[in-house]
Amino acid sequence: MGLSFSIFWLFLYVFINLTSVSWLGALAIKQILGLPTIQGVFLGMSVDWVTFSIIILLFLIAGIYSIYGGLASVAWTDVLQVTFLVGGGLITAYAALAVLAPHLGADGALGALAAVYDKLQSIPGDTHFHLVVERNADLYPVLQGTATQAADPYFTIPGIVVIVGALWLTNTGYWGFNQYIIQKGLAAKSLSEAKKGLIFAAFLKILIPFIVCIPGVCAYLIWNDPTLHAQLSDAGSLHGMITRSDDAYPFLIHNFTPIFVKGLSFAALTAAVISSLASMFNSTSTIFTMDVYKKFINKKATDTNLVHVGRLTSVVALIIALIAVYPIMGGADQAFQIIQEYSGFVYPGIVVIFGLGLLWKRSSGTAAIVAALGTFVFSILFKFIMPSTPFLLRMGYVFMALVALFIPLSLRSKKAVEADAMDEHTVTTQMMWSRILTWSGIACAVLGLIAKIAWWCGGHLASLQFYGFEAIFFLAAMFIVLGIYLRSNAMDTVKDPKAVAVDLSLFHTDRGFNIGALCIIALLAILYISLW
Repeated sequence: MGLSFSIFWLFLYVFINLTSVSWLGALAIKQILGLPTIQGVFLGMSVDWVTFSIIILLFLIAGIYSIYGGLASVAWTDVLQVTFLVGGGLITAYAALAVLAPHLGADGALGALAAVYDKLQSIPGDTHFHLVVERNADLYPVLQGTATQAADPYFTIPGIVVIVGALWLTNTGYWGFNQYIIQKGLAAKSLSEAKKGLIFAAFLKILIPFIVCIPGVCAYLIWNDPTLHAQLSDAGSLHGMITRSDDAYPFLIHNFTPIFVKGLSFAALTAAVISSLASMFNSTSTIFTMDVYKKFINKKATDTNLVHVGRLTSVVALIIALIAVYPIMGGADQAFQIIQEYSGFVYPGIVVIFGLGLLWKRSSGTAAIVAALGTFVFSILFKFIMPSTPFLLRMGYVFMALVALFIPLSLRSKKAVEADAMDEHTVTTQMMWSRILTWSGIACAVLGLIAKIAWWCGGHLASLQFYGFEAIFFLAAMFIVLGIYLRSNAMDTVKDPKAVAVDLSLFHTDRGFNIGALCIIALLAILYISLW
C-alpha cells in the first residue's frame, strides 16, 4: 500500500503540481513584465519560447534552492512572500476599482465595487459574486464534451456541494494528508505553534475573495464590456492581452498598480512560485528516497547515499516536469481546474486510507491496497460513465464506493490481534460522539432521499436537485463512517497488528484555538449568506 501511494503521489507532484505552478508562474511573470510572444517548436510541439524560457529559469532556481537550501529556506521565504502577496493583492483590487470608478459613474473604490456588482447582476445567468451556483439548463445545456461543461459554472462549483459535499474530501486530503503541506506543519516548533499556524492560515484563506476574486471580476468586466474596454483603451490604461482566464490577475497588476507595488508583487509572486516549486521538489525527493529507495531498492543506504539520491530525484523530477508542462498545461484555460479534477482521482483514496488508517484500530493492509487501487479505478470509471456530472460529485461517489469496500474488508481481516484496554473516559467519549455522528449521518441520508423523491415526483423540493443537494449523501457517508470507527475503537477487543495507537490528548485544543475557529466559522457564514 505504501509503495503504491508513494508512486501515485510522485505522479501527482511531477505531472500536475510542478507543471501547473511553473506554468501559472511563467504566465504571470510574462504578463506583468509585458514580454512579447515568440512562437517556436519544441519536441514537435508549438510553444511560446518566452513562456518556456521563464519556466526553465523557475525550475533551475527552485531546484538549486531546494537541493542546497532545504526546507528552512523555503519556510523563511514563505513568511516574506505571503506578506507581500496579501498586501499586493489588496492594493491591486483597490487600484483596479479606483480606475474603474469614474467610468462606472461611481465615487471611489467601494462605490466602484457596488457598481461592478450591480452591472454583473443585470446580466442573465452571470454567476459572479455567487458562492452557490444553481444548475441552469436553459443557459448552459448539458452536452457531452468538456468544452461545453467548462463554460458551465455549475461544473466548477456545483451548488451546495461546497458546503455539504465532496469539497470536504479535497480539503481534508490536501490540508490533512498531503506531504507538501504536512512538512510545513511538522517544521513548527511545537504542536501548539502548529495549531496557531493552522488558525492563522484559515484567516488568510478568507482573504482570497478580496485578493484574487475581486480583481478577477474586474478583469472580466473590463475585457467583456465593449464600452468600458474602449474607454480604458482610449485613455491608454490597457496594455497586453487576456487570452485565457489565467492571464487576468497579472493583466491587472501590469495595467493598474503603482510601479512600486508592481515591483513588490512581481518579487513576491516570483518568490511564491519558487518557494512552492522548491517545496514540491523537497516532497518528491523525500517520498522517493524514504518510501521507495530505502524500503525497496537499498535498505542499507547510508545518510550520505540518501542525500545524493534525493538530489538526483529532484533533478529527474525537474526534467520530466519541464518536458510535460506544455502538453498538459498548454491548452488549459484555468490550470487550477486541472489541478482540482486530477487531484480528485487521488483524494478519495487518500482520505479513506490515511484517515481510517491513522484513527481506526481495525484498518487492514488488504483494505488499504484495495482502496489505493480503487480510487483510480472508480475515478476513471465514473468519469466515462458520468461525463455530464461535475467532478466534485464524482469524487463523492468514489468516496462512498471506497468506504463500502474498506470497512467490510477490515472487519473480516483474519490478522487481528488482541487490542489494548482503554480507560473508561476514552470509551465513553468515543461512544458519545459515535452516536452523535451516526444519527447525524442518518438524518442527512433521510433528507437526501426526501429531496430525491421530490425531484422524481416533481414536488416542492425538486429545485434542490439543481443545487447539487445529492452531495448531502457524501456528508451522510462521512458521518456514518466516523460513527462506525469510533464505536469500533471503543467496543472491539481486537485490532490490526499494525494499528497506530491514538492519544486523544493530541486532539485537545485550547481556548485561543477554539475562539479562532468559531470566528472563522462566523466569517464564512456571513460570506455565504451575503453572496449566496
